[in-house]
Amino acid sequence: MEYTPETRQQLILCCECGTAIPPNPANMCVNCVRSIVDITEGIPKQATVHWCKNCERYLQPPATWLVCELESRELLALCLKKLRGLVKVRLIDAGFIWTEPHSRRIKVKLTIQKEVFTATILQQSFEVEYVVSSMMCPDCTKVMAQNTWKAMVQVRQKVDHQRTFFYLEQLILKHNAHLETINIKEVKGGLDFHFAQRAHAIKMVEFLGNMVPTRSKSSEQLISSDIHNGTSNYKFTYSVEIIPICKDDLVVMPKKMANALGQIAPLALCTRVGNSVHLIDPKTLQTAEVTGFTYWRQEDINSISGRRDLKQFYVVDVDLLGPRAGRFALADVTIQRMADVGKNDNVVIVRSHLGNMLNFGDMVLGYDLLTANINDEYYEKLNPDDIPSVVLVKKTYPERRRKRKPRNWKLKSLNKDEGELVPKKQEQEKLEVDFETFLRDLEEDPELRQSINLYKDNSAATNTAGAMESDMDDDDDEGELPEVPLEELLDDLKIADDSEAEDDIQMDMA
Repeated sequence: MEYTPETRQQLILCCECGTAIPPNPANMCVNCVRSIVDITEGIPKQATVHWCKNCERYLQPPATWLVCELESRELLALCLKKLRGLVKVRLIDAGFIWTEPHSRRIKVKLTIQKEVFTATILQQSFEVEYVVSSMMCPDCTKVMAQNTWKAMVQVRQKVDHQRTFFYLEQLILKHNAHLETINIKEVKGGLDFHFAQRAHAIKMVEFLGNMVPTRSKSSEQLISSDIHNGTSNYKFTYSVEIIPICKDDLVVMPKKMANALGQIAPLALCTRVGNSVHLIDPKTLQTAEVTGFTYWRQEDINSISGRRDLKQFYVVDVDLLGPRAGRFALADVTIQRMADVGKNDNVVIVRSHLGNMLNFGDMVLGYDLLTANINDEYYEKLNPDDIPSVVLVKKTYPERRRKRKPRNWKLKSLNKDEGELVPKKQEQEKLEVDFETFLRDLEEDPELRQSINLYKDNSAATNTAGAMESDMDDDDDEGELPEVPLEELLDDLKIADDSEAEDDIQMDMA
């Protein structure tokens, strides 16, 4: 190649060291410019980031706590915001330098540019080391420290079972009413919800009142006061009592109260408990609703028999009478006590609302009022002709079939603190029985399932296959067990973070 005057590059000498360099406005080489001007001056080479070891969040001043994975863009942005002098230069590149995760050190390599002289831009790379300092965030401090709650909601029900709280727990999970709680504690007869703010406790009280009939009262306790600025610190307690009437309870009320509810019979059966209590007269299919305000105003409705008083009967005959009310149909049902089956011909004919649910050979649960010992003032005032011998409640199934049939669904539960309440062996067995009864109610009552979320249990797939084989081999089964349809079940999804999601996408593409 021949060099011509046009292609020949002219060089000049650096005014500091005399090195031949291409012409530039500073007339200096790069080394001499760097020796005279340091563009990293004013940018700290060491800094501190605060990290909560309990929830693994990083502090973004002044009071924001963020969840950041190691070597993530969020963590890099947080680290760069700690460097105050970075606004005076132009950031070209930034990246992490690998460090041992347990070293509590984060190293970042930065490349910056700055105009040092007229039309002279200098680029330089340097490292910044961050020390990870442990510091508990305010949310974790409130949870770990004692006496940090601002308001508490005490939920109680004066019954001898826990089925209502199992149902209430599922309602809370479905509507995410527990997100603002800092602690949920199990106590005898109910639950205690602790909140950091009074408004959150009031919101929980309103939620419970919309779900089940309740009454509440509040109290406050002075913790501290400042006479100089006139401020005081209080703790608020809200006591919520749930109506002591549950599904399938037999209730009795005075004649005046029954007439006010549409002249329903004083002896009625509770079929459902929502934001009001639904009653039905098994002899006429007449229904009535009792709101919480109506009940708490006089408390004239007493529950005289519950689930633990139910007896098993054998259905001999069903004679439908025609009248219907929703899912119930009136019928004369001929039944026999289980103790008399195969021994004598003693039968009882009762009028029931379960006419369309029973057939010959079925098992049914009911209240045997002929042998029951009921001590209630309203019950004693009833006309003996108005008291049926047996009140049928629901269809049941043999226990041997119950145990052999696995469930393909499951429920979620709240993260509760047992505290000082350690159930004894008998109490634990009673709790398991109540929970099993609640699960059976969900299988048998589609209306009850609509208000809560049920999830698919993939772990029960193999057990279900084995159970199906045993069902085919068994020839003496009587009827079909109620099951939850697959279309009513939700997938138990777990939300993965961005890194896991990207890995899944790459695997799918591969």
